[in-house]
Amino acid sequence: MLKQICSSAFSKSQIQFRRITPGNRITNEILFINLAAVFAGQRANLPPAQSPTPLAQLKTGIMKICVAQTRPIRGDIQSNIVNHKKLISLAVPFGADIVIFPELSLTGYEPELSKELATIQDDSRFDDFQKISDTRKITIGVGAPTKNNTGICISMVLFQPHRARQTYSKKYLHPDEEEFFIRGQNSTGLIGIKANIALAICYELSVPEHSEDAFKNGAEIYIASVAKSDIGVEKATKNLSGIANKYSMTVLMSNCVGHCDNFESAGKTSVWNSKGLLSGQLNNTNEGIIIIDTDTQEITEKMM
Repeated sequence: MLKQICSSAFSKSQIQFRRITPGNRITNEILFINLAAVFAGQRANLPPAQSPTPLAQLKTGIMKICVAQTRPIRGDIQSNIVNHKKLISLAVPFGADIVIFPELSLTGYEPELSKELATIQDDSRFDDFQKISDTRKITIGVGAPTKNNTGICISMVLFQPHRARQTYSKKYLHPDEEEFFIRGQNSTGLIGIKANIALAICYELSVPEHSEDAFKNGAEIYIASVAKSDIGVEKATKNLSGIANKYSMTVLMSNCVGHCDNFESAGKTSVWNSKGLLSGQLNNTNEGIIIIDTDTQEITEKMM
């Protein structure tokens, strides 16, 4: 009987091994755990690889990560919240675990309005994001200027299921931003099921120390929330492709479209694989979402 069980377990592990990528270390560990259970006289019930159970997803860190492309209405937080919820609704049917929005997505990238529009992470207008996060078990990151005792930060407010809100604030500012904003001093660290996702806000992706620190801290996925023109997107895509290749990370970029501050934002929200190759990209005109399945590397795109 034990021989028959072991044979079955090895057969399943062989199927799984064909699907393992070099970066999928957790999957290897789980296989060994299950095989150990077999030798202890317990049957290892591995779920089918193509449709893992929620428990298997928790153990392996398999995730569907979404970045959104918005067309913000200048300074209109309430209207932008409504639009964010529409984009989240696009992502939910595809099983997205995380949805990240562009830089200052709730106000538009408008530095000159930051003092007027600055808020806090516990702003009651954001309550619907927490409700969606709790109900749908999805992490949501939205861009907003946040204020503290020393000034205003370019921030991403994070809503995670049944957890207190957190704020990631931009540490590395572009020189043009220093008139309006202060450097963020506190970050959320890494997020996600495996705590392996690093966040970046726009100019930070151009600072080598930022991605290097993310890698040293254990990041396997790097998500940049940006507001960039056509020229800015061209530079960012080269940098992000390089980060992906150098650190063997999956990299994503969330950008907006339409007028921002004194430029036209150029969209092209994108995903790069761990070799630095472009896996998917939205256009430069429409709102929408792009999702990567970290297990299969399948890309899903959906436009508004």
